[in-house]
Amino acid sequence: MALTLITPGEGEYTEKRSRFLGYVRPIADEAEAEAVLAALRKEHYSARHHCYAYVLGPENEISRFSDDGEPSGTAGRPILDALTGSGLRNVIIVVVRYFGGILLGTGGLTRAYRAAAKEALAASVTAERIAGEKLSIVCPYTSLGKIQYLMGQQEACQLDAVYGESVELSLIIPKERSAAFRKGVSALGPQIQFSEEGDVYFVLSEGSPMILE
Repeated sequence: MALTLITPGEGEYTEKRSRFLGYVRPIADEAEAEAVLAALRKEHYSARHHCYAYVLGPENEISRFSDDGEPSGTAGRPILDALTGSGLRNVIIVVVRYFGGILLGTGGLTRAYRAAAKEALAASVTAERIAGEKLSIVCPYTSLGKIQYLMGQQEACQLDAVYGESVELSLIIPKERSAAFRKGVSALGPQIQFSEEGDVYFVLSEGSPMILE
């Protein structure tokens, strides 16, 4: 299940006086990933390491990570593992380390970076990314109740409604339920018109649909 980040998260993990600050942020492309990283480097200019991982694309087509001076495989890879394990897409996790004066060893570093990433993920709000279709419907008032019943059956969400001589509805529906919904609407009679406005991805945030760019 692919997830989308709704609210960024931050978390902290401490190990032998070293502080590991985790940040989860949404990104649309690699340029945004670099911008997030640059901003955190500026904010935490005195930190020793700014390690990160990010994934882009519906199937993680692009993934990058960096140990930023830590021993190879002890920072970026465990952050990436935590990120890919979460199911999130189009997200960067940055873990900033303030050195506490005690060496942690490779095992300790790996655990600490993974833990900080997971703390930040736990503090974020996510939602399932749903493949959907936007539809417009024009119907008489006498058919509105039947259409709303079909919407409930097929998990369609209303985006907008205009009430004039007839009712104009804009809605979004999961792609897998679109054919059944359109069949049900067509069965109500020729007085109902609907048109397809294209495929989109959306999430449900507190029960309301939010279309993803």
